[in-house]
Amino acid sequence: MTSEIILTLISFAGTVIGSLAGVFATSRLSNYRIEQLEKKVDKHNNLVERVFKLEQTEAVINNKIKTADHRIADLESKEKAHKLSS
Repeated sequence: MTSEIILTLISFAGTVIGSLAGVFATSRLSNYRIEQLEKKVDKHNNLVERVFKLEQTEAVINNKIKTADHRIADLESKEKAHKLSS
């Protein structure tokens, strides 16, 4: 083989190895970034779930407060009616 062919084959091998190394490095970086984004999404989803539970709890507490207010109002009106009839 002539020296030009050997040089061409070595250059081709270097190009292939360099390209494959670049593809693997890019792939690893992309996978790392995707994993980091997945962690952020998981944290966000956890926050959304916690806020939803808080909103449910708040609705229950507000309902209990309204019920207690109505009971107090009923007791006060009965007390006034009782005082007027006495």
